[in-house]
Amino acid sequence: MTPDPRTTQDDAAPLFGDLMAEVMATAEHFGHRQHVHLTWLAVRRCGTGPAVRLVSDGIRATARYAGAPQKYHATVSRAWVELVGHHVDQEDTADFDSFAERNPALLDKKLLSRFYHSTTLAGPAARTGWVEPDNEPFPWRRAG
Repeated sequence: MTPDPRTTQDDAAPLFGDLMAEVMATAEHFGHRQHVHLTWLAVRRCGTGPAVRLVSDGIRATARYAGAPQKYHATVSRAWVELVGHHVDQEDTADFDSFAERNPALLDKKLLSRFYHSTTLAGPAARTGWVEPDNEPFPWRRAG
């Protein structure tokens, strides 16, 4: 699927809602797999860069609406979008179940611990803004 470059901030909130509705149409609850599914849809719809903002803003707004704005984590949100985007770029798959089957590591909630120390992610800088991985670089940033 070719990303839609016309996706702007103006249509981000409705698009996030549409993607959330698509994910929840077949789910009983919104867990980690659903987060990855939503991110996969966003990346395929608008590309990795725009999906970072779409997903981050959508999660931040959802947490605020739920009365738990402290649950939003900037680095975690962006890191997951970048990881999913990397895998989509490697092998775009037309359906999420096939994508998840080919990329089982993305379904491991602890995957970020490969790239980040827990103290880094627990810190205020990572919660409120982007912090680069400090344990191991992302695969697409390795010298090689």
